[in-house]
Amino acid sequence: MAPRAAPRFGPLQLALAAAAAAAAALDVCADGWVAAEYARGGQPGWAALVLALLAAASVATQACSWLWLRSDPPALRPDVPPWLLAALHLLQLGFLFRCLHALKVGWKVCWAKAEEEEEQSRMAFLSHDISMLRLFETFLENTPQLTLLLYVILRTNKAEPFQGLGICTAFLCVTWSLLDYHQSLRSFLQDKYGLSLGSSIIYFLWNLFLICPRILVVTLFALLWPYGVAVHFPLVWLAMFLWVSLQGTDFMESPGPEQLYRAMVAVILYFSWFNVAQGRTLYRSIIYHGFILVDSTLLALSWLWCRSPSDEHSYLVPVVSATLPCYLLGLALRVTYYKWLHPNVRAQQERGYDEVDANGRSDGLAFRSLSVPDLVNRRMQWLAQTQFPISRPAGQRFLKGAAAVESAV
Repeated sequence: MAPRAAPRFGPLQLALAAAAAAAAALDVCADGWVAAEYARGGQPGWAALVLALLAAASVATQACSWLWLRSDPPALRPDVPPWLLAALHLLQLGFLFRCLHALKVGWKVCWAKAEEEEEQSRMAFLSHDISMLRLFETFLENTPQLTLLLYVILRTNKAEPFQGLGICTAFLCVTWSLLDYHQSLRSFLQDKYGLSLGSSIIYFLWNLFLICPRILVVTLFALLWPYGVAVHFPLVWLAMFLWVSLQGTDFMESPGPEQLYRAMVAVILYFSWFNVAQGRTLYRSIIYHGFILVDSTLLALSWLWCRSPSDEHSYLVPVVSATLPCYLLGLALRVTYYKWLHPNVRAQQERGYDEVDANGRSDGLAFRSLSVPDLVNRRMQWLAQTQFPISRPAGQRFLKGAAAVESAV
């Protein structure tokens, strides 16, 4: 099969990339406003917690960004001195620099004609890294901040404009990162398996209905035992970290950074499902959702059982009662997605009509064969293989970082 071009990057994609960068900048500004208002209102502890979440997410994201840049081929690195790249990451500006650099390359791709194919592949590489870094930052910062903002609003029985802005920007970042990450994974498949509007909506809704109940029950648990969350989160995080480690992830270039990756994935798993290993995910998904369902139910029941009958939050009882149906609805939508909208469904239908050739045929999805293989993002490609059972030519294997594709001739 002749190599296909990288997914097209046009003016619409450039506008979306610019909007994503603007949303990230707005989110940082909103965090600063929230922290400043808490400090001015005599709540330095809440202000410090907001800034601590922002700092922790930024440090982890910058570390991943720097490690990836060091492992990438020199031709894929920005044309700036290495010491400047290091300084930008130390100053927590590495991710912002990546976004601006991607916009510069994207503008060139959209309006310049020189070396178009290579620049398209380069832009796809940059976009995939930004998508993954955005997902990490979102779940390390925005989902905990959503929990904190909701906790403060319920505790004070008052919603301020800055809190509303913080919730809106955090929710926007979570939504954008989930859809952008899934679109990046789909981009490794052939065009016919692209992400449609219907599958995007279902994918977003099932994540929404699974994440929102989790955030709510953790918030209510914190209302009764604020320091209990400081015990609950490390215990669940440790369980998730061990579970991810047992699955034998191989995402980073060396064992040390791999532990950082597993630690960040464990934070994501505290709030939402994230597949990290190749093979069938059915049993892993059942184990994960069963664990989270039991854990969330215990948190909700502890609040219902231990709250005072005269509690001013009695109006939340119907809301808490709706969390279980909401979570089950999310699981039903997820089943719907994998049953009718997942790329595997179309691949299986096609195999039902196609004859098997003389050399046999793989049961997996058809992977996009790029005309510039050295510019394939190995990290996102590996994650795509965990999400989709992808078929590839015999003798070909995919490596990460600076490694090239090795294929039998």
